[in-house]
Amino acid sequence: MKRIISAALAASFLAAPAFGAEVKIGFVTTLTTGAAIIGKDMQNAVDLAVEHMGGKMGDLDVNVIYGDDGFKPETGKQVTDKLVQQDNVDFVAGFIWSHVLLASRKSALDAGKILISTNAGPSQMAGDLCDKNFFSTSWQNDQTPMAMGEVLNQKGVKSLYVMAPNYAAGKDMVAGLERTFKGTIVGKDLTKWGADAQLDFSAELAKAKASGAEGLFVFYPGAAAGAFTKQYHQAGLKDILPLYSVFTVDGISLPKLQKADR
Repeated sequence: MKRIISAALAASFLAAPAFGAEVKIGFVTTLTTGAAIIGKDMQNAVDLAVEHMGGKMGDLDVNVIYGDDGFKPETGKQVTDKLVQQDNVDFVAGFIWSHVLLASRKSALDAGKILISTNAGPSQMAGDLCDKNFFSTSWQNDQTPMAMGEVLNQKGVKSLYVMAPNYAAGKDMVAGLERTFKGTIVGKDLTKWGADAQLDFSAELAKAKASGAEGLFVFYPGAAAGAFTKQYHQAGLKDILPLYSVFTVDGISLPKLQKADR
């Protein structure tokens, strides 16, 4: 995938007169709300990459214009519209959240821009919404939970309780697990997502404990991951209901897990 993207970038740079003296990259991420902890990591990574390249791509200066999606699909679309129509960027990149990418994709692609997702991987964009100008540096959402389903089969797990946020990526994660897991899903909760995402999982954890499931599968990114892992330990489920997750243990949630295990 990296080779494909590099080829696309190189081909675009051959038409340097169309760009002028610089290449403009619009980068959409989350820079406010609790989800900014991920977005600022992404911003720092881009800034570091540009610094390592000496601020150049070929003979062109790099101008990165950041847009804050505010963790909302409608805001993400507005930001993308501005980058395309007012800033006239050559590339639109970024996107943490699948629902933000799905809302914004048309604005970039219909304008003939190359769209590069650095995280979000909604299944629709590998299917009906596939486009020759869309590239991903990450994954399709279904892939990792499909692998988890196979791991659970190998471990002999026969039943699961499932929890995930109610948005595009959460639904894809659950669908991927269900595609490969051969056991029984005894219960499922899709919780509220967005800027006012649900962070109290006590009711769902009580249901999971009472379900008799042999394991608990979850997908919770960002701040929700930290909240979930803390409550999972507080509920005393560690030795009762083994936890299986994708994209939940990260730099945000790991310190909480470590603290709870002491």
